[in-house]
Amino acid sequence: MGNVQEKVDREVLIRTLEGEESFRRFQPAAAGEWEEYILAQSSQATGGLASVPALLQRNATLYADKDAYREKEFGIWQRWTWAETEKEIEALALGLINLGVEEGDFVAIIGRNRPYFYWSMVAAQSVGAVPVPVYNDSAAEEMEYILGHCGAKYAIVEDQEQVDKIIEIQEHLHQFKHMIYIDPRGLRKYDHHALHEFSHIQNQGRAAYDEWITDLQERRAKLTYDSTCVMLYTSGTTGKPKGVVLSNRNVIESAKNSSEFDNLGAGEEILAYLPMAWVGDFIFSIGQAYWTGFCVNCPESPDTMMTDLREIGPTYYFAPPRVFETQLTNVMIRMEDAGPLKRRMFRYFMDLAKKVGPNILDGKPVGGMDKLKYKLGEFFVYGPLKDTLGFGRVRVGYTAGEAIGPEIFEFYRSLGINLKQLYGQTEATVFITAQPDGEVRADTVGVPSPDVEIKIADNGEIFYRSPGTFVEYYNNPESTASTKDAEGWVATGDAGFFEEGSGHLRIIDRAKDVGKMADGSMFAPKYVENKLKFYPDILEAVLFGNGKENCVAFINIDLTAVGNWAERNNIAYASYQELAGHPKVLDSIQSHVETVNKSVAADPMLAGCQIHRFLVLHKELDADDGEMTRTRKVRRVIVADKFKDLVDALYDGSTTVSTETEVTYEDGRKGSIKATLELRDAAVVSTAAKVAAE
Repeated sequence: MGNVQEKVDREVLIRTLEGEESFRRFQPAAAGEWEEYILAQSSQATGGLASVPALLQRNATLYADKDAYREKEFGIWQRWTWAETEKEIEALALGLINLGVEEGDFVAIIGRNRPYFYWSMVAAQSVGAVPVPVYNDSAAEEMEYILGHCGAKYAIVEDQEQVDKIIEIQEHLHQFKHMIYIDPRGLRKYDHHALHEFSHIQNQGRAAYDEWITDLQERRAKLTYDSTCVMLYTSGTTGKPKGVVLSNRNVIESAKNSSEFDNLGAGEEILAYLPMAWVGDFIFSIGQAYWTGFCVNCPESPDTMMTDLREIGPTYYFAPPRVFETQLTNVMIRMEDAGPLKRRMFRYFMDLAKKVGPNILDGKPVGGMDKLKYKLGEFFVYGPLKDTLGFGRVRVGYTAGEAIGPEIFEFYRSLGINLKQLYGQTEATVFITAQPDGEVRADTVGVPSPDVEIKIADNGEIFYRSPGTFVEYYNNPESTASTKDAEGWVATGDAGFFEEGSGHLRIIDRAKDVGKMADGSMFAPKYVENKLKFYPDILEAVLFGNGKENCVAFINIDLTAVGNWAERNNIAYASYQELAGHPKVLDSIQSHVETVNKSVAADPMLAGCQIHRFLVLHKELDADDGEMTRTRKVRRVIVADKFKDLVDALYDGSTTVSTETEVTYEDGRKGSIKATLELRDAAVVSTAAKVAAE
């Protein structure tokens, strides 16, 4: 069988190479000489590819007629094969050279997930420039910092909104030269001396093919494993974002190892909907896509994402916990509105799925009757539900970024969805740990990813080194030196430990956030916050208590879940603020807090983190107000400082507090909202009572 497969593989390779000029020129002098040539080419095609543009050239040959990109536009899926993609990127690269882009220049990429922006990143790499994706919902001043810090001379943006942002800050970007836009609507009367339409740049590149193709080929040939592939900015949780420089080695080795870990191949389908400035989207939609040759699908808009997800039916899917939580909340809301028979059937089969679903997924023994019932459940409930969610074809699913609630995690796995957790960061090119099939649990983040070494410091901080370890923080040698030592070990800033026996890593909290209560017990806010966020009606939680005698908390309600509850119970409300202060909402949140306190009290090491008092905030924490990062991570220091009056009120025993808070509206205008908040006590479990009961 092996010889037959080897012969087939050789014949496929020969047919592929027959289209190459170098093969047509080659005239073998001896019978075995051509085989040596083929083996050499095969080695180059699998192990000697030193850049993403080199992977593109390979894919344009090996997967010429296979779809590389799809985008839904005007309700119709547009498609580009790998051969067509290579030509689109080549035309843009030639156009960039014609525009004056030089090797080493930084090119900002600002827009939602569209093939044009992925092409832009690879085109920039092809000419020796460095792509810098920027969050498209960033305010103008945030863009000003990033473009100014890296010295971007060029920007490729989506539409008038992004053009206006850069024009607003352009006088502070002294190095800036040209901007390219994709959507021309509203831009006809703008000054186009330094403003160009994307398609025009491509057309100019095609027209100047003979003039610049040699230069493009030479620039591509210079790219090595150590050339910069991309620069991605951190979310800036604790300060200004840092530019993380990733090399071709980082991206390609991480893509190769992770693809082999999960047996990803050219037949996978993914939906690209996460921010392009986030390292996860880059590694999935460019790194792994170019390594394996699979297809990247781009939704028509954020509003149609769920519809597009169902139409595509991805086989490989990633989402942060919040997406899975939102989808589950929507399912539960719909079931509340269903008829009695449907509700009973749903609950019966979901109870069964919770009991046997994960075991069936992992190939563990399950009784024959339970298997039969599960198949019936697949026909009546699980299958239709997965299709509704868009997960009917998911073979591998991942979540990361935050801890996901065990109940939520087990819900999806009980349906037969192979959802797993990974642990990573931008500086690692995503992958630090991952969960192997058959070893998936809600309370760990898995084992070290391939070629990753991990060690735990005496203070519990996690360190790693791997081929994905970043090169440096751009123009920030001090931060680079404090994060990565001379031996390549990187400080993650997270605290955790390896479980004995299983070898799985468990994350406790951010190392900088782990502190001590006044009595010396451990303060680990994220541990408690994640427990609170497991409830569908709690969107966000922020715990305070470091150095204090007890803990207090801010809570944001989930407007979708709580709003639906209000509608079902005929409770009228006019705003988030009014609903957040409703007595029944506060009662519900209090019950959740007290349930979490019982759970926290069960862990002697963290029992001191029980919440003694809490309030429900009058506004959602928002990135536009600086309270969260663009990746939805709470900026604790800023929140504590901005709402200091509320924290003080929680600790001084007040039952109400009046406050006024500045907010930023969608159009950038500033305003303020006033509110009087109710502060509540929560029942806690004393450790003495717990010990006595035991």
